[in-house]
Amino acid sequence: MTAADDLFCVAQTTSGRIQGLINAGIRQFKGVPYGAATGGRNRFLPPKPAAAWRGVRECFGYGPVSPQVPTPMTDAYGRLIQFDLAVAEGGMGEDCLRLNIWTPALRDGAKRPVMVSIHGGGFAISSGNAAVYDGAQLARQGDVVVVTVSHRLASFGYLNLAGVGGGRDLRYAGVAGIMDLVAALEWVQGNIEAFGGDPGQVMIFGQSGGGWKTSALLAAPAAKGLFHRAAIQSGSWPRLQTQDESAAIAAALLTELGLTRRTVGKIRDLPWQTLLAAQTRIGALAFTPVLDGRYLPHHPFDPAAPADSAHVPLIVSTTLDDAGLFFDNFDLDEAGLRALVLARQGEAAAGLVDLYRARWPAKSPYLLNAQMITDAGFRRFAYAQAERKAAQGRAPVYMYQWDWPTPAFEGRFGAVHAADVAASFDNTRDAIVGAGTGRGPGLCAALSAAWIAFARTGDPNTPRLPPWPVFDATTRATMIFDDDIRVDNDPNPDIRAFWREQPGPVSVFG
Repeated sequence: MTAADDLFCVAQTTSGRIQGLINAGIRQFKGVPYGAATGGRNRFLPPKPAAAWRGVRECFGYGPVSPQVPTPMTDAYGRLIQFDLAVAEGGMGEDCLRLNIWTPALRDGAKRPVMVSIHGGGFAISSGNAAVYDGAQLARQGDVVVVTVSHRLASFGYLNLAGVGGGRDLRYAGVAGIMDLVAALEWVQGNIEAFGGDPGQVMIFGQSGGGWKTSALLAAPAAKGLFHRAAIQSGSWPRLQTQDESAAIAAALLTELGLTRRTVGKIRDLPWQTLLAAQTRIGALAFTPVLDGRYLPHHPFDPAAPADSAHVPLIVSTTLDDAGLFFDNFDLDEAGLRALVLARQGEAAAGLVDLYRARWPAKSPYLLNAQMITDAGFRRFAYAQAERKAAQGRAPVYMYQWDWPTPAFEGRFGAVHAADVAASFDNTRDAIVGAGTGRGPGLCAALSAAWIAFARTGDPNTPRLPPWPVFDATTRATMIFDDDIRVDNDPNPDIRAFWREQPGPVSVFG
């Protein structure tokens, strides 16, 4: 006979007791409030603590996520990473300051590393509820505590109302989403021991937009001391949005809403659905954290690595074909590829396709184009971030590149953006890593083992990998995750050198 204690568990938090479920020994708590609802008078304000409750709060299912428009179900890449299901469970609304916890034990004094995942989707979509971030396997395999976080997105979290007459009351509206993440890390500091975790051993990590947010936290004075390691996957992000840039976007949103500088305060009285519709017309991706001079006083990694996190070991990575997320022109031929490159690069295009084709003779034109865009943007930013961290000389930085192509969608996407996310969570059943077949499980085990080792020691070396040297600007040691896992020193230096001389990242749509 199964006893209730074998199915359910209860933990104490600073707001009250919560009840979770036990699955194969892993205690799971979902939809745990770390802050108060952010609607009405709380909209655009710094996060407030969650209200206390009496009795035991059931935390069996995911909580609401920040208002957003899911990726269309017709989008091939969106289906690949299941972003069309971003609001599938828990609903959405402004009571979205929630987190999820997976842990092997409660209150046992084991001092486990705490791995806090910050979700991708730019600053506009997704949540800590997405299936790819499920922390059960990582907690079970590594004897660690895994936390995933949801927070305010797009205009709800990054609208520079101070730039359009919002006044002192709304001066933090342009950084509210980052403040949410700091509040979540403060919650971890105050509560995680009850979940078997060590508040002195916290790793933050994120891919894509999660990497951008991690970059911002590395440069946020308020986050200093709340985490001790960090990893950025395909999300190296050197600069914040300026006051002028963000004020222009805020002004455009006010116009969409029929508001002016004199009536800006009424924006907190509107239904969130109205605000979501207006930001969608503007373009949700336009709303990003603001260099406000107070909460975020300097750019994350421009012109140098931030002093705020100089002591924090860092992992930086890309995937070989990151930029494939932007395209679905799988039937692109060689002539079409050369025409695209000529249109984007002009005179600089001479010999560029030949340079790539000599290294990857069998690669499809679609994937070669995706890799060029990746090298021009994602990888160039990652190199700059790693170089600046290494130049700081205070804590090690490690670099990896995920080259293994996903077998999903008949392999057309190659080693696309987010191809390594499920692997870092050891989620082998995810289709992007082969759904538990072929080479996928081994790569998942290898990357997740490195993640666990890094969380525990600040060093990703593990018996599952070849020796992984620290990155520096001379040797440029890079762990390559492919059919053969290996270290390459300065992979493809001629290609890196070409893009380094270009004036800026090229447009993906050029």
